[in-house]
Amino acid sequence: MSMCTRGLLFAAATAAVLCCPSLGHAQTAAPDLEPLGIGLESLAYPYPVQYLLMRMEGEDVKMAFMDVEPTAPANGQTVILMHGRNFFGAYWKDTINLLSAHGFRVVVPDQIGFGKSSKPDIPHSFHVHAYNTKQLLDYLGAKKVFLVGHSLGGAMAMRFALMYPDYVERLVLEDPIGLEDYRNKVPFATREALAAEARAQTRERIETFMKDYFANWKPAFQVFADVQYRWTLGPESDLIARTAAQTYTMAYEQPVLYEMPLIKTPTLLIVGEKDRAAIGRNRVTPEVRATLGLYPDLAKKAAQAIPDCKLVLVPDVGHVPHLEAPERFHEELLHFLEQK
Repeated sequence: MSMCTRGLLFAAATAAVLCCPSLGHAQTAAPDLEPLGIGLESLAYPYPVQYLLMRMEGEDVKMAFMDVEPTAPANGQTVILMHGRNFFGAYWKDTINLLSAHGFRVVVPDQIGFGKSSKPDIPHSFHVHAYNTKQLLDYLGAKKVFLVGHSLGGAMAMRFALMYPDYVERLVLEDPIGLEDYRNKVPFATREALAAEARAQTRERIETFMKDYFANWKPAFQVFADVQYRWTLGPESDLIARTAAQTYTMAYEQPVLYEMPLIKTPTLLIVGEKDRAAIGRNRVTPEVRATLGLYPDLAKKAAQAIPDCKLVLVPDVGHVPHLEAPERFHEELLHFLEQK
């Protein structure tokens, strides 16, 4: 493996099995939760985590990622899994296991500002995140990949496919944000105001927000709300709030919507029919809120806009099909990736 001129790879000591029980077993939230460090230091991921050192907007940062080899005979293909804004790479655990068992190499980055990666207090850009992902792929020697993006990761995956089309053999978009232009309905907010909103979040508000992602809430999903809350208890909670403001602003100000007709990569768009996620839903009136995040309609328009796109609507499922309906999601994913 050649050395990337923009970084140095080194391993972090992490458990191969998740030590956080709610990521592996259904349980209710503990009455008292311990603070989490800014890099999720005490939260183990399902596979060993490595870090790539790089520069972002003039700052030294490190990108966390899992690089999982196939457990079945290798098919020579690499799949990149890109996480959503309120999640982190470990929530792809079952998808990693499935793909690895079908011969795929699976690479799962935590983008800068998320999960175990650095959280620099700088503006975020889909273009820069796509560039960072390319640096990771170049380091790993992966020049042709299947790219899977969920939520914010879906918008990021579209930007990557537009910037580096030669890298992407097939594109999978799972409930991507940005199928509408939020600026048309959601009022602008400064980063200072957004950070203040993030600081004011309570455990109850965080849990309500997370539960809205799912049509059918399960105790196993509680860990995702707990991580968001435990960050607010940590010593660097203010930086977490400012990072949340930066990533919100990126999603709000940088739509990929108008460039969808330029995506030439064969694409699978898979969407939960009950998904109503939208940037800034809490900042509009109930009347306006009812017109935001209408994913079935938005997905149909997106599938028409993207030249080579297959649309799958998953009934009775919200914003995260790969967690809420894993069998259906994985069936569609494998069929799309393995078709000749």
